[in-house]
Amino acid sequence: MSELAITLLDACNYALILLLVALGLAIIFGLMNVINLAHGEFLMLGGYVLLAVKMAGGSFWAGLVLAPVVVGVVGLVVEELVIRRIYSRVVDTILATWGISLLIKQLIVIGFGPGSYAVEAPFSTAVPILGTSYPSYRLFIMAVSICCVTATFLFFFKTRTGLAARGVIANRTMAACLGVNTRRLDRLTFAFGAGLAGLAGAVISPLISLDPQMGLGFLVPAFLAILVGGLGTITGPVAGASGVGLADNLTATFLSPVWAQLVVFVLAIIVIRLAPSGLLARKRRKT
Repeated sequence: MSELAITLLDACNYALILLLVALGLAIIFGLMNVINLAHGEFLMLGGYVLLAVKMAGGSFWAGLVLAPVVVGVVGLVVEELVIRRIYSRVVDTILATWGISLLIKQLIVIGFGPGSYAVEAPFSTAVPILGTSYPSYRLFIMAVSICCVTATFLFFFKTRTGLAARGVIANRTMAACLGVNTRRLDRLTFAFGAGLAGLAGAVISPLISLDPQMGLGFLVPAFLAILVGGLGTITGPVAGASGVGLADNLTATFLSPVWAQLVVFVLAIIVIRLAPSGLLARKRRKT
């Protein structure tokens, strides 16, 4: 019973982290129609911001707060200099963000070297759960993810700006005709999505090794989660990340990481074949 509880908690931990990453991707694509291949590098950048703060003598908590802010600012600069010029060309957004991802990786290699780094967790206590001990920091990660996802949903469904954003997702032309400042929403959306990825990278840094290639391991599952959950909706990533995250982690635990990747891809193919638009997709109105 205790081993099963740990396995399920680990699976939920991974699914919630994946949801945090996938949510930022889904918001950027849903509002801006941009396929952001640099999202994994934004996650990686968040981890390195935390590392830089620690190297400079700062605390873990200062790095955790600064990571989403710094990465959000980077996202704002990227949107202003590159992304805003290619909104209507989806293929170009793929190429441009792929180039940005390579640039960020090389800058990290220049600044920190190609090697990996380890970040120590701010606390290493354990919490008794069903007769066994579970790391409290993993529970903290789950709490952070739940709080961020909840805050995101409250923002989109309980505020005027969120209503305007959902209006742009449904019909950009009509929202603009009604007076919505779509340009301002585009800037804020890209920065917000990048910030979510930066926070995810910072909060998981004590659990993994930091290296310039770490973002790829989360980018592919996040895209699969969005495809499974459905495009054009904020709730889709919840279903997608839950399914992909649980399937990946449980299969890796009971079989092997190789089988986990195979199972996730097969399940994703089946879902996309049966529901091409995703499980919770909402059709966009034509403009």
